[in-house]
Amino acid sequence: MTSLDYDLKESKRGKVSDTKAKKKQSCDHRGCNQNNRSVLLQTRTCSIAVDIEKQQRKRQDKPKRVFLQSNAAFELHDRAIVGVKKTKRLKAPFSPRSSQRKSLPLYAALDLGTNNCRLLIASPSKPGYFHVVDAFSRIVRLGEGLVNNGFLNTQAMDRAIEALKICHLKLKQRRIKSYRLVATEACRSAENGRYFIQRVLDETGLELEIVDRKTEARFAVAGCGTLVERNTDAIVLFDIGGGSSEIVLLDVSKKRSFRLSEQITAWTSLPVGVVTLAERFGGNEVSVDDFENMKSYVRGFLNNFSDRDKLGALTQSSNFHLLGTSGTITTLAGMHLNLERYDRRKVDGMWMNDTDITLMTKRLLSWDINERVINPCIGRERADLVLAGCAILDVIREVWPSRRLRVADRGLREGILIELMLRDGVWCRCRKGTTAKTRDY
Repeated sequence: MTSLDYDLKESKRGKVSDTKAKKKQSCDHRGCNQNNRSVLLQTRTCSIAVDIEKQQRKRQDKPKRVFLQSNAAFELHDRAIVGVKKTKRLKAPFSPRSSQRKSLPLYAALDLGTNNCRLLIASPSKPGYFHVVDAFSRIVRLGEGLVNNGFLNTQAMDRAIEALKICHLKLKQRRIKSYRLVATEACRSAENGRYFIQRVLDETGLELEIVDRKTEARFAVAGCGTLVERNTDAIVLFDIGGGSSEIVLLDVSKKRSFRLSEQITAWTSLPVGVVTLAERFGGNEVSVDDFENMKSYVRGFLNNFSDRDKLGALTQSSNFHLLGTSGTITTLAGMHLNLERYDRRKVDGMWMNDTDITLMTKRLLSWDINERVINPCIGRERADLVLAGCAILDVIREVWPSRRLRVADRGLREGILIELMLRDGVWCRCRKGTTAKTRDY
């Protein structure tokens, strides 16, 4: 490469020593000038001036948190053109700090089921996740006696309304951007379900929506998107409720998305849950014969599911597993961990193998009602229902055998929140040059 010529100014002091001259020449050869803050590089064809102060100001003005993307750039260095990395500033994805959560929108979901009344209030965080601001859950047994006479009794409705008044107070205390309040199987099947919905509106101000079984199944799926691992091929997801049990077949071998409801291959809703099954066959004292009778009853409904083999050979893959989201499976998981007190953080997302589930079920069958009551993961409110849930679970495991089952302590509320946030595009980052319709979540 052609050498660079430098103009050397004579020192004001006159003659300098050889040593000082060599140092000055060496310094000037690298383009350094003590009296001028800029570096002037002259070549035969071009002259490049770099203002050091401007470069320093630019570096100081850079934000601390940026996402970088590399592209090629060039600069003169030591008489040669050397390729270096130049950074380009991009917009950071949506990931709010805790100090920013106060200004984030709030969403609410209420699920009034056959057994429980649950409320969840949350704000969005990273894509597919949310930060829980407030929560409420109470066992109300709204569907108590429904299987015998087809009506919601007065005591059950009173219990549910008292719980809903608390939910109304929690919702009123916060500025909720969007919410959805749903009622499921008990209100769907009861002759006086519509009357109860009107009574709730009159006494609490809450307008409940009775959703169909397909919507209920979709909500159950939507809440579990973050529990699906990348190497998974297929899943059978089930939600054992109080009055119905939703079962969904998911093929995730082709498309990956935390919008899990887009991968639904087939679904069914069994008109049987832990409350209705326990009332029909008894829940306090359950013998082995009673347990088998429960399973036979459930098996009759599941045999009518014509699309149960729609996943085909995927169910034989090592990357196939069950995913359970219900009180039954979380109870078994807590027992398996020998928890002194139920802890959602340890249960949600954990794995259980087929042998562990069988062992926990046999242990429950060997206990009487009092032993179930004193177990910290069961308690008095679930002691008469847990074996009915195990019977439904056993039939599901018979139809879709799997060595692994993932536990999800989440359900309709989480699915409702995910869908509300997706609808509002809270995790949306539009790509440059695209329209609002093509969004990357």
